[in-house]
Parts: sequence; structure tokens; C-alpha cells
Amino acid sequence: MKARAKRPPGDGRQIVTTPPEQTLTEFIIDEQRKVPHATGGFTALVNDLGLACKRIANIVGKGPLVDLVGKSGTINVQGEAQAKLDIVADQILFRTHLRSGTLAAMLSEECEDVRRIPTEYPRGRYLLAFDPLDGSSNIDVDVSVGSIFSVLPDPDEHAEVGPDAFLQPGTRQVCAGYAIYGPTTMLVLSLGHGVHGFTLDREIGEFMLTHPNMRIPDEASEFAINASNSRFWEPAVKRYVDECLAGSSGPRGRDFNMRWVASLVAEAHRILLRGGVFLYPRDDRASARSGRLRLLYEANPIAFLIEQASGRASSGYGPILEVQPESIHQRTGFVFGSRAEVERIESYHRDHNERRYDAPLFGSRGLFRDSA
Repeated sequence: MKARAKRPPGDGRQIVTTPPEQTLTEFIIDEQRKVPHATGGFTALVNDLGLACKRIANIVGKGPLVDLVGKSGTINVQGEAQAKLDIVADQILFRTHLRSGTLAAMLSEECEDVRRIPTEYPRGRYLLAFDPLDGSSNIDVDVSVGSIFSVLPDPDEHAEVGPDAFLQPGTRQVCAGYAIYGPTTMLVLSLGHGVHGFTLDREIGEFMLTHPNMRIPDEASEFAINASNSRFWEPAVKRYVDECLAGSSGPRGRDFNMRWVASLVAEAHRILLRGGVFLYPRDDRASARSGRLRLLYEANPIAFLIEQASGRASSGYGPILEVQPESIHQRTGFVFGSRAEVERIESYHRDHNERRYDAPLFGSRGLFRDSA
């Protein structure tokens, strides 16, 4: 048989790619033109968010080269040990927006109180709430982290901004999104009509539109939950997880994979691209009876994206975006992802969440049964 000639590398098989043509700035200018009487202030705000995320990405990428790994030795308002990068990212977001004239005040996970724009700078029409560096426990092991942000209207442009100004349900958000600092840096945001992803082109320093109109797949066989907390879960959560782990021989009739990255941004990004469901439910621990994630600057902005991408976001009992906040650092249980999976979990909270008598002979069995 005649030997086949070897094809030179790349010969006849070159992959031709067309680089993205629209920058973040061009995208939001196009959006601004759709709004009659727009002043450009909102466009400037979103541009500043992109700039802050680029600055944080640069610092995160340097890590140990600039001695920014490990803990800072300080504790934030949540009672959590702050990483050095937590503090740096918080300052970057604050200083980037300080002089722009787009904001009236800011709220951060790392600060106890609302930070008003000083009187020497112009006051804007919006409020910004953010988690400057979500997943910071992953920094030292070089796993993806991110920044989460939520933009709300200032409810009274003539009154001094206090905590009450931020106590608006998530449905009032005019913009929300996150940046993820991984193998590539991406900015994913929604202005209230769809979700769009922008990848940072480091050579030119611009976010380029690479993922327009992102939509969560209707079905997926992945779920994300921290299984180490299983002994504290409510019956509804145990039921759902047990059914998934039972696989193709169980009531769901198919196999599931379980994920857990310990970074809300990374989990949300995977679900936006591949589908599935994320659960960080409230549980029996004193520190988590109301949930663990913060409503205003973690759950609400992620929920806004998920709902805009055809998914569903819930407290476990109902839509998270409809929850009326009671305090600026309020915590909540949080479930989001493919709509059918979240609705199933809600139905279990509604119909299968009664605690039974806990005795070895009569207790319900499950793969994550409480230890004696």
C-alpha cells in the first residue's frame, strides 16, 4: 500500500478567526443612543466599572510578585479575615469612581458603612454596591476569583445618602455584572435587556464583545453545593441532592456531576455557559440560618444576570429579586441556574421540607444522612 505523505504542520488546515470588532465602550454608546434624552452619565459609569476591573485584573495577575498573597491581618464587617487583595480591590473600585460624578454613594462588602461621595466632587444619580474580590480564599492557590457589582438609582437626589437608600429590591437594578479573573479576564454584564460577555484583550487593553446575548441552557446535569455542610441542610435540599447523586438508577433517571469552586463568580460563569444549578442554602448553623451570601452585592447582581439569561434565581422559597432588603449587609439563601432545576428545588421547599423525628429506625435515609 502506498504510504500517505505527511502533511506539513498547518498545511491546508489553517483556522481563520475574525477578531471581535466591538469594544465595551462602543457597545454602551450604542445602548445609550437607544435612550431618549440620555446624558452620558450612565455610559461613563459602566466605562469606569470596566476600568476598575482592568486595574484589579492587573494586580490579581501579579500576586506574589507584588507581595499580595495571604491575609492582611484585619477583619471586615462580616467577621471574616481579609486577604491583602480584598483591601486593594476595594480601594481600586472606590477610587476609580470617586471623582467621576456618576455616583452618590458606594457600598462594599469590606466596609461597615455606606461611603458617600465627598462634597468636593460632583454627585451622580446612581448607587454602586460591590463585592470587590469574591472568592478571595482561592487567591493563594491560583483559582479564579472575581468582582461583583450592582447599580441602583439614587431614590432621592436631594437627600443625604444613608443605608436606607440601598434598601431596594433587586428588580430596581439598572445594571449588574461581574468580572472574572481566570485564564482570561471577562466582564459579564446586563443593562436590563440581555446578558453580554466581554473578554479583555490585554494587548490593546480593551474589553471586546465575545459573548453577546448569553443564555443558560435549559437542561444540564451539573449542580454545585458545598457538601461539607450536608449535616446542616434542610430536608428539601437533602432530597434534591440525594436524587441527583442517585444518578440514572434514581428518580431523575440520569447522572449528575457535582461541582464546587468556592467562588460565586466562577460558579455563575460556568452556569451561564453550560447550565446547571448552584445552591448555597440557609441551614441549621447559627451563622447560616438566614443564609450566607450577601443579598445586595452578591445575590441580587448575580440573580439579575441569571434572570436576564433565561434562568431563575431564588431564595429557595421564591424570586430573590423581589426580596425587600432590611439591612445593607443582609444575608440570604441563594439558588440559581437552569429554570426547571430551580423550580424543582422551590417545589421541594414548599412540599417536602418538614423535619421528621430523628431516630435511627424511623428517620428518612439518604446519601447525605445526618451522622448520629
